[in-house]
Amino acid sequence: MPSRGWGMMRGRPKTTTIFRSEVMSLVQLYIPSDVARYAVLQLGEIGLVQFRDLNVEVSAFQRSFVNDVRRFDEIERKLRYLHSQLERSGVDVYEFLDDGFAGSSRGPRDIDEMEERINAHDDRVLKLTAAFKNLQLKHLELLENKYVLEEVSSLFSEMAGRGGAPGAQGGRASVATGGAPGLDAAPLLTRTDTSSRRSIGSLDAARAGDTDFDIEAGGVGRDINVGFIAGVIQRERIATLERVLWRSLRGNMFLNYVDIEDPIRDPKSDGPVYKSAFIVFAHGASLRDRATKIAESLGATLYQVDSSAERRQEDLIDTMSRLDDLQQILENNAVARVNELTGVAEQINTWFTVVRKEKAIYHTLNLFNYDANRNCLIAEGWCATSDILAIQSALHVATENAGSNVPTVLQELRTTKEPPTFVRTNRFTDGFQNIVDAYGVPKAGEVNPGLFTCITFPFLFALMFGDLGHGALMTLSAALLCAYEKRLAWLAKSESLRMFYSGRYIVLLMGVFSMFTGLIYNDIFSRAMSFFPSGWAWPADQGGEGVTVEAARLGGVYPIGIDPAWHHASNSLLFTNSYKMKMSIVLGVIHMTLGICLQVPNALHFRKRINIVHVFVPQIIFLCSIFGYLVFAIVLKWSTDWYARDAGGELTHIGPPSLLNMLIYMFLSPGKVSDSEKMFRGQAALQGFLLLTALVCVPWMLLVKPLILRREHQKIVSEGYGRISSHVRVSTEGEGLGGAVIVAEQEEMEEDDFDFADIMINQTIHTIEFCLNSISNTASYLRLWALSLAHAQLSEVLWTMTFLPTLKMSGSLQPVAIMCGFAVWFVLTVGILIGMEGLSAFLHALRLHWVEFNNKFYDGTGVKFEPFSFKAVLDEADEQ
Repeated sequence: MPSRGWGMMRGRPKTTTIFRSEVMSLVQLYIPSDVARYAVLQLGEIGLVQFRDLNVEVSAFQRSFVNDVRRFDEIERKLRYLHSQLERSGVDVYEFLDDGFAGSSRGPRDIDEMEERINAHDDRVLKLTAAFKNLQLKHLELLENKYVLEEVSSLFSEMAGRGGAPGAQGGRASVATGGAPGLDAAPLLTRTDTSSRRSIGSLDAARAGDTDFDIEAGGVGRDINVGFIAGVIQRERIATLERVLWRSLRGNMFLNYVDIEDPIRDPKSDGPVYKSAFIVFAHGASLRDRATKIAESLGATLYQVDSSAERRQEDLIDTMSRLDDLQQILENNAVARVNELTGVAEQINTWFTVVRKEKAIYHTLNLFNYDANRNCLIAEGWCATSDILAIQSALHVATENAGSNVPTVLQELRTTKEPPTFVRTNRFTDGFQNIVDAYGVPKAGEVNPGLFTCITFPFLFALMFGDLGHGALMTLSAALLCAYEKRLAWLAKSESLRMFYSGRYIVLLMGVFSMFTGLIYNDIFSRAMSFFPSGWAWPADQGGEGVTVEAARLGGVYPIGIDPAWHHASNSLLFTNSYKMKMSIVLGVIHMTLGICLQVPNALHFRKRINIVHVFVPQIIFLCSIFGYLVFAIVLKWSTDWYARDAGGELTHIGPPSLLNMLIYMFLSPGKVSDSEKMFRGQAALQGFLLLTALVCVPWMLLVKPLILRREHQKIVSEGYGRISSHVRVSTEGEGLGGAVIVAEQEEMEEDDFDFADIMINQTIHTIEFCLNSISNTASYLRLWALSLAHAQLSEVLWTMTFLPTLKMSGSLQPVAIMCGFAVWFVLTVGILIGMEGLSAFLHALRLHWVEFNNKFYDGTGVKFEPFSFKAVLDEADEQ
C-alpha cells in the first residue's frame, strides 16, 4: 500500500474542525544568527510551532547557549530572593505588567539594563539584610544580657535579704553536699511548681559552716570558693539543664531561673522564641567549667556578670542605653529596606515575565543546529498547515526588529513521520476535549470523539441524574461561573476548585440536560409536576387505609414525559423500572452503533477500505442481528396495546411478552418461539435467520482480513518489490558545499516485516473481544437505569424524612420547624444528591464513553501537539 507524507499534502483541506485534528506540516527554518533570538521571541508569542530537538546526542552542558541559560537562571534566582524579601517585609507586590517591555519589542540592550537594575537592587537588599541580621544578633545579645543582669541582681538581693542563705524561700531548694543526707533528688524530678522563679541547689557548707557569704562586698563565697555562671536558654530545655547539672555535679550546685515573659525574636528562624534566664552557683572552678560546657551543649548563651551590685547596675544602665540606640538603628534599617523593596515591587512581575521568556528562548535555541559556515541556525518543527502564513509573518517582524537584511527561510518538508495531534478548541470545547485526552490523544487524522462527547456526555449524565430541580441548581451555579469567568479566574489557581472552574461549560450542559430529563421523568425534587391533564383518574371513594384501588383510564395520553398519576401509585416503581431499563438498552445500542459507524470515516481517511468491508460491515451486522433486534422488540412492545380487545370482546394478545426470556431462548431454541413470547408473525423464522447471520459474521471478522493482507503481501514479494519509506533529515557534513544540506534518505524495509502469525493473533483477540463486549457493553448501559432509580429514591427519602414531616405539623412552632427542616433538606440535597450523586453519575458517564463508546473505533495513541508558547511557560511557572 503506498505511503503518504504528512507534509505538503495535496488535494486536502488545509484546516479541519474538531471532527479531526489539524493537518500538520513539518517545516524547516534557516535563521540568521543575529535574527535567531528575535525569531524565537516572535514564535513564542504566537505559540504555533513545536520544535524538534536536533541535538539529541549532545548533552545539556555542551549546547551552544548553555551560558545564556545559566545567566537567566541566576537572574531568576535573584528575583526569587527579592520576592521572598518582599513577603518577609510585608511589602505588597504590584500586579502591574509593563506590556511594552514584556512584549516582543525588547532587545539585548534592554535585557542588559534590566540585569543591571536587578543586580543593583539585589546587592543593596543583600547588604541591608546582612546588616539587619547582624544588628538583630547584637540586639538579641543585649536583650538577653539585660534579662540576665536583672535576674542576677534580683537573686542577689533576695539572698542578701535572707542573710546569705540561698534557697531559704521561694522556688524549690535542696541544701546538701555531695553524698550528704540532705540530698533530695525526688522533688527535682517530680516537682509541679509553676512559678516563674525556681531554684535548686546545696551550698549547705556555706550555711552550716558560718562562712562569710557577703555578696555586696564583692566576694561571693570567698572563703568557700563559690562562683557562678549566668545566661539564657530556651524555656523547654530548662528542665533538662536542671537534671543534667544535678546528676553531673552530684548535687553540688545551686540553680535559679526565671521565665522571660515576652517572646524573643530569633534572627535565624525569624520567629518568636520563649526563653528563661538562669544562674548556677558551684564549688570550685572545675565544677563551674563543667556546668559551662553542659549549658552550652544545650544551646544556652552565657554572659559575664559582675558580683558587685554597683558594677551590675552600671552594666544594666549601659546595656539599656545601647539597646535604645540599637533599636533606633534597626528601625532606620527597616525603613531603608522597605524603601528599596518598594522600588522592586513595582517591577518584579515584569522582570519575572521577561526573565522566564528569555530563558525559554535560549532553551529553544539549544534545540537548533548551528551552521558555522553559513552563520545561521537550522530548526525543524511541526505546525498546523493553516498557520504557516502567520508563522512567516512573525518571522518577517523578527527580521525587522533585528535590523537585518537577511530574511529567515521557511520550507515544508515531505515526510512519513507521524505528526503530533493538534485539535483546535475554544473555552466551550476545551473541557470535553480534556475528557477525551485523559483516555488517549487521537492520532493525527483520526476521528476525534470530542465532537460527539459535547452532546452525548451530558446527555448520558442527565439520564442518571434526571431531576428538574437538581438540574436547575447545577445550571444556575455553572451559569454564574460562565457569566463571571474573568472575575472568578482566581478559582483556577486553587487545586480543589480548578477542576470545577475549568469544566464549567460541562457542568452547564449537564445541568441543562438534567432539567430536560427531569421534565421527561416528571420529577422535581422527587415531586410530580402536573402541567397537563392526567390520563388517569382516581376514584372518589378509595375504600380507606390498606385498600388497593385502581385508577381509571381516561383515554388520553400525557403529552410530555411520565404521567404524574404514577407518582402516587403503589406500582410506580415497577412501571419506572421497566421504562428506564428498556430506555437504557435502546440508548446504549444507539450509542455503540454510532461508535462502530465512526470506523468508516477513519478507514476512508487512512485509505484502509479493507476495514470497511471486512471489519465495519460484519461488526454492524453482528450487533444489529442481536441487539438491534432487541431494540426493535422493545419499540414494538411499547407500541402495542397488549390489552386490546376485538369486536367480540376477546383479548387480541395473550399478554405482554418477556423480552429477556425471548432473547435467551433465541439462542437456546433457535427457530422456535413460545406462544407467550410471540409478538408478530414470522418471528421464529426471523430470529433463526438473525442468529445464523450473527454466527456467520464471526469467521468473517476473524479470517477474511488477515487472509487478504497475506495475499497482497505475497503478491508484492513475488513481483520483487520491497516496501520503501523515506524521511528527510538535515546534514551538515557536506564537504565542499559549505554548509547544511537536505538529505533524503531511503530505507528499504526488510521483506519479513510482515508477520502473518502476529496479524492473525491480533485479529483473533479483536474478534473475541468485540463479540464478548457486545454483550457486556450492552448490559453496562443498565447503569443508566440503576443510578436514575437510586437518585430518585434517595431524593424521595430526603424529602419524606426531613422536610415533609414539618409540613404536617401544627401549632405555633410550625414556622420554626419548617425553616429548620428546609435548611436540613437543602443542605443534604446539595451535599449528597448534587455533590456525591453528581460525582457518581459523572464517573459512570465517563466510563460509558471511555469503554463502551471509544473502544469501537478509537485508538487514542497519538502525541499531543505542544507548541513553544510563552503563555504555557508562564502558566507552568505560576503553578510552581
